[in-house]
Amino acid sequence: MYSWHIDRVYERIVPPWLPATAALVAVSGAFEILGGTGVLVPITRKAAGIGLIALLVAVFPANVHMATHSHAYDIAPPVALYLRLPLQAVLIAWVYAACVGKHSERGMMCLPKVE
Repeated sequence: MYSWHIDRVYERIVPPWLPATAALVAVSGAFEILGGTGVLVPITRKAAGIGLIALLVAVFPANVHMATHSHAYDIAPPVALYLRLPLQAVLIAWVYAACVGKHSERGMMCLPKVE
């Protein structure tokens, strides 16, 4: 029951011009879990990072839709929904640095390499 309620919340933020909202929410949620798990394993970290970057790009239209239709959501103040938009670029850069960039082999937080 809890999972179904969460799915309905996410379905509401999918832009109406996208089809199959329930399927999109389920697929994006599955990829989010796979990506989050994949970054924990060094051998899959780069692929997981690329997948998470793709996911962050893919969900951006939902963030824009929420910001431009803030009257339909009681989730946060409109200004917070607009401030969230540039945060997406920060998250993409963070995932890239932690998982794809030249220091990604050191771990998710780019910690100094311990010899």
